Amino acid sequence: MNSKEIIPQLQLENQLCFAVYACSREITKFYQPYLDKLGVTYSQYLVLMVLWEQGQCTVKELGEALFLDSGTLTPLLKRLQAAGLINRERSTEDERKVIITLTEEGVKLRDRATIVPEAMANEICMSGGEFNRLLAEFKKLLDRVHEVNMQRDGKSG
Repeated sequence: MNSKEIIPQLQLENQLCFAVYACSREITKFYQPYLDKLGVTYSQYLVLMVLWEQGQCTVKELGEALFLDSGTLTPLLKRLQAAGLINRERSTEDERKVIITLTEEGVKLRDRATIVPEAMANEICMSGGEFNRLLAEFKKLLDRVHEVNMQRDGKSG
């Protein structure tokens, strides 16, 4: 077999994982100037969006919502706390649980962040219909791969 022989199923352009990965990185670049103005990273923005929606949650619930483990979340949450945007407190009912809530500054940041989604739609030049169809397809894909991963890990999803 020639080392330069082209095998279509091994070409980068034919890999779903690469297309999703590269697209995610490119989209995240659009967010950067807006997030810089807010003083948060993309990962911190995701945490804040969950909190803006739910008000408060445990580290475990945040991890489930964002598909992140506590080892990844803990330093992220510490930085958000140091920035004065969240509080982390042990539950009085179960000290193993850490409850995450927004500070007053974290709530105020939500008002400044409301421009971000519309700005992203404008940056990408995508109609509402296109956006909704693509989002629905990606949600289906995420649900599918998450379910398969949960089965592989021996967990129910």
